[in-house]
Amino acid sequence: MADHLEASVTLPSDPASVSAARAYVVGTLAEWGLPADTEVSDTVRLIISELATNAIQHTFGQSPTFTVDVELDRDEHLRIGVTDSHPRFPRRLPAAVQQDNGRGLVIIRWLTAECGGRLRIRPTREGGKTISIELPWAVPAQPVTTAVQQEP
Repeated sequence: MADHLEASVTLPSDPASVSAARAYVVGTLAEWGLPADTEVSDTVRLIISELATNAIQHTFGQSPTFTVDVELDRDEHLRIGVTDSHPRFPRRLPAAVQQDNGRGLVIIRWLTAECGGRLRIRPTREGGKTISIELPWAVPAQPVTTAVQQEP
């Protein structure tokens, strides 16, 4: 595989874009060798769903689009970032706060840590922000099929 692969898509800040972002990332990773039916793929699917939802819900209509970037470096590190143009960074909610929403970043942080990765939030030059995750890249080996002989 190549030393560095990149893919990017910009989507409208609309709830329908969450599934489009998910399909884009999972499809890209499948092209790069990660089957869509793996546990890692399921984890990435949930993370991108949360990141895209946050980009839509928490920008209060001030970011008409968001961009999803996917990068693979030297078959070692996978980075997925979602960039929006809203300047406000997400806030951590106290554990005692009872709300119906607002836990997306907690979920993302936990899933990323479970995979041995890290989460970063950084400002963009244009005044927005990028929330990205970095995970170790581990493509599972293809399952070995063995013939089973049946006794008569």
